[in-house]
Amino acid sequence: MKVALVHDWLTGMRGGEKCLDVLCELFPEADLYTLLHIRGTVSPIIERMRIVTSPLQYLPGIARHYRNWLPLMPRLIERFAMNDYDLIVSSSHCVAKGVIPGAHTYHVGYCHTPMRYIWDQYEEYFGRGRGNPISRALMARLAPWLRTWDRETSTRVHQFIANSEHVRQRIRRFYGREARVIYPPVDTAFFTPNGPASQGAHHREGFFLMVTALAPYKRVDVAIEAFNRLRDPLLIIGTGQEERRLRRLAGPTVKFLGWLGDESLRWYYQRCRALIFPGEEDFGIAPLEAQAAGRPVIAYARGGALETVIEGETGTFFHQQMADHLVDAVQRFERMTFDPVRVRQHALRFDRAVFKQKIGSVLQDFHERERRSG
Repeated sequence: MKVALVHDWLTGMRGGEKCLDVLCELFPEADLYTLLHIRGTVSPIIERMRIVTSPLQYLPGIARHYRNWLPLMPRLIERFAMNDYDLIVSSSHCVAKGVIPGAHTYHVGYCHTPMRYIWDQYEEYFGRGRGNPISRALMARLAPWLRTWDRETSTRVHQFIANSEHVRQRIRRFYGREARVIYPPVDTAFFTPNGPASQGAHHREGFFLMVTALAPYKRVDVAIEAFNRLRDPLLIIGTGQEERRLRRLAGPTVKFLGWLGDESLRWYYQRCRALIFPGEEDFGIAPLEAQAAGRPVIAYARGGALETVIEGETGTFFHQQMADHLVDAVQRFERMTFDPVRVRQHALRFDRAVFKQKIGSVLQDFHERERRSG
């Protein structure tokens, strides 16, 4: 069986790439198609694949400005030749699911989310005060076409898999399609309690933690405003297009650490008081990595967090995306206690082995279909 994997772009190891990493383990002989590959930014498993890129790969300065080329991405993803493949597995949060399958090719689409910046979170990316006037004007003209393209190309997927119940509902709302939910994998063998966190101490090293891309919908600004008021230490691991603006907002107790490797990331997870999660995420893998390390989460009560955090057992919620409400949640958290063992046990439900088994069952369905049709 000839298999192609399709992923939007390879520029770092975020949640989508952690799913792709497991898909590459399952299909080590597959060809991997992507718009752009910045070498050395993804896992060794992904880097070892035969990677086919688009013309974006050869543009000067593309590593920093690839998002600016969104208007070309639909046509570039459609240029990949898929006719010779028996199976396509796309891993998509932007345009990867729009690849054109061959006449006899079966396409399984693992959807991290329909493009949030053209659908229900458009205002958070391109509303007043967001981005620059040129990008806002361009997207005002481009977004209707992108929405039409995104909806119409959903028919190129034979079977959708959603990474959460929240995304399953968004697929139904925007594409009119049904999807099966398979949660992304968490490396619970790597993210483990250790040192202070394994001993049940409440305050650990005395800091709260965020692990996030610095993108508008992540609402890092809400966390910064809250911790400016609380005057508690908040460490932020991540980079992104909002970094300059967010640094200007940050008071003396808020520190930016950039994007760190997994060893350093684990160290901070193990020693934080709690992970702060103020955005409405489609799934959100950082809360489960923190829980695998035995640490609770303080999360906004919308989106994927409702599927990964248990109130009073593995964390606590705030219900309005405002600094006042996050301040109240942190103060309430300080009066609560959490058992690191129970917190970790919850995360084990999302282990890599569980993801592999469930993806394997989808592929078994494909094999059964092929057997019956053959």
